[in-house]
Amino acid sequence: MNPRIVIDPNICHGQACIKGTRIPVHQILRMLANGDTIEALLKEYPSLTREDILACFDYAASLAEEQITPLEILAEEK
Repeated sequence: MNPRIVIDPNICHGQACIKGTRIPVHQILRMLANGDTIEALLKEYPSLTREDILACFDYAASLAEEQITPLEILAEEK
């Protein structure tokens, strides 16, 4: 998906993390959802870049993207 996000079974139990860190994507997203700012996260985690944080958004958007099923297939399943 994004070269800044890696999934390695040997790092953080295979959770999606920011490349070169042990910082899970979900942790960054949860902190932002709870009101932290990008600037605050960059101060808290000096190894992160703004691009790393934006990659977390991109990763989450990819997971949340809706899959469209044609109506014909739904009608056939009934």
